[in-house]
Amino acid sequence: MIKPIVRDAFFLNQRSEKATKADLPVAQDLEDTLKANRDRCVGMAANMIGYRKNIIIVATGLADMVMINPVITEKAEPYETEEGCLSLPGTRKTTRYNRITVRYLDKKFEEHTQNFSGYIAQIIQHECDHLQGILI
Repeated sequence: MIKPIVRDAFFLNQRSEKATKADLPVAQDLEDTLKANRDRCVGMAANMIGYRKNIIIVATGLADMVMINPVITEKAEPYETEEGCLSLPGTRKTTRYNRITVRYLDKKFEEHTQNFSGYIAQIIQHECDHLQGILI
């Protein structure tokens, strides 16, 4: 189901909770909502559509990747950049890392540890910040 985008900073500043198999419908809502906003969005966190659950989705170019309970375990090569957010007006400066390693569950709740770099790594970091209640 396509959900409205949350713009309430109080809600967005709250940390999300660990997701369980019962939260799989949230992943589907993220997929539907990202598709509906693809012209202006490359990733989303569950709190952006009203769920305080540790689930994100990232448009990788080939397919959309859902990550459940993602944890960035390694970061390398910091750089300064500016980012926008569908939940907030304008852009803001932030520090990101060019290379990251992420441990996460897929929609079958199978665990993965994967390396990402460049723009995809930046998107993942932005969405993982959302899960921690961090707004750029």
